Amino acid sequence: MNVLVIGNGAREHTIAWKLLQSPKLGTLFVAPGNAGTAEIANNVDIDPLDIQRLIEFVKSENIDLTVVGPEIPLEQGLADEFHRNKLKIFGPTKNAAKIETSKAFARLLMEDNLVPAPKFIIVDSYDMGKKNLSEFGFPVVIKADGLAGGKGAIICSNLKEADEALSRCLLKKEFGDSGNTVVIEEFLEGLEVSVFCFVDGKNFSKPIAACDYKRLLNHEEGPNTGGMGSYSPPYFWDDILSKNISDKIFQPVINALKFSKSPFVGVLYCGLMLTKEGPKVLEFNCRLGDPETQVLLPLLKSDLLDIFMKSVEGKLNECHIEWRKEKAIGVVLASDGYPGSYKTGYKITENGKKDSKIFAFHAGTKTSEGNLVTNGGRVMTVVSIDEDGNKARNRIYQAIKQIEFTGKYFRTDIGEINIF
Repeated sequence: MNVLVIGNGAREHTIAWKLLQSPKLGTLFVAPGNAGTAEIANNVDIDPLDIQRLIEFVKSENIDLTVVGPEIPLEQGLADEFHRNKLKIFGPTKNAAKIETSKAFARLLMEDNLVPAPKFIIVDSYDMGKKNLSEFGFPVVIKADGLAGGKGAIICSNLKEADEALSRCLLKKEFGDSGNTVVIEEFLEGLEVSVFCFVDGKNFSKPIAACDYKRLLNHEEGPNTGGMGSYSPPYFWDDILSKNISDKIFQPVINALKFSKSPFVGVLYCGLMLTKEGPKVLEFNCRLGDPETQVLLPLLKSDLLDIFMKSVEGKLNECHIEWRKEKAIGVVLASDGYPGSYKTGYKITENGKKDSKIFAFHAGTKTSEGNLVTNGGRVMTVVSIDEDGNKARNRIYQAIKQIEFTGKYFRTDIGEINIF
């Protein structure tokens, strides 16, 4: 089968790398891809939001399946247009993707289907937000309704910070149309975990979990980022917790989307807080996470292409999905200044012998004048798997020493405390 992967990050490099292991794969394309995907697939210079060009390319190259990495093309209705053209695509429709692209939609769907979640109120004006803050204690979470590049959720420790957050969304319009509606939520405490399952519209796979590190600095300090590292499986993950999440969270949400005539096909991601009262939903995403994908897919024993295709065909129940028993850990190498302003174009060099147990999944990279150079805030994710998680961690930090570029930044505490 010929396959097109849409996106240009480490998530898409990992997906492409895993698809290459399928005996069913014919030619693999990535649009637009990066320097890492160029080494293993055919990069195609098409913007992920140029839906018409993507459709034309898929038809011209006899693509059997398209796999969508990022969320914005899904919000723009990419899957809907593929369906209209009778093209197979792994990713939800625009309406199903609202589980991520509208926090208000997701909260109301959860409320209607008794899915455990924090107390919340939806507001669409600054004055209404100020008035309803009295319903909550502090800290409180204020979220822009739409997509905001991971920056739309603001934790406020006092009234002044909450007032400023409401102002940023509803008066200053820092998040554009994404902040026209705001969700005010109860702050939850506990262990945070990312949980994923494959979905074919009605059936879904047994959930798999990972933990990511969202803040820039060691010990979860500093500004939020797209993620600075991750590991899987979490030390607290077991079959009881998995079944609880399947029964009380995934099943009712998937059923609700199906009954609303917006069946979800793709990967459903649930960000959870394990509170004293049990798991509660922080957010849903309509695709694989980044950097979680980089530690999850190396642990997958089954054929990823087969899983994707069976999901698209509504036959996921025919798939027996197996995962390795090893531990996986990944550390993100970023450009100095990320997630704020940063410079790119610095040469990347790798010294010493390559370790077969180390995977470097590219994100912000490109080739310039024959050299590999930086081309983004998050440059790559360095990953290793091992039966001994601590050995995997040590191997990664040794490998990082061999990867050099000006302004290289990474956290040094990924996986250091009792995670394995």
